[in-house]
Amino acid sequence: MRKLKPFVRLLFPVLILLIGFVIYKILGYEPSMYSILINIGLAFVLSPRIKKIQTENGIAEQIRWLFYKKIWK
Repeated sequence: MRKLKPFVRLLFPVLILLIGFVIYKILGYEPSMYSILINIGLAFVLSPRIKKIQTENGIAEQIRWLFYKKIWK
């Protein structure tokens, strides 16, 4: 996780750009309020979450993905 942790915060904007590229260039939709809301909503759902948990050794952070069952510590 130490290698991935600095980039977790950047994944949300990157997902917005990638999903926007798919919606606007590949599918051919025009930018409107609805397509922008769908773009940001999908990026929010697919982005990883950082969760702080209490362990025996203190507070630890976990990275959780939507469809990925294994939790990275």
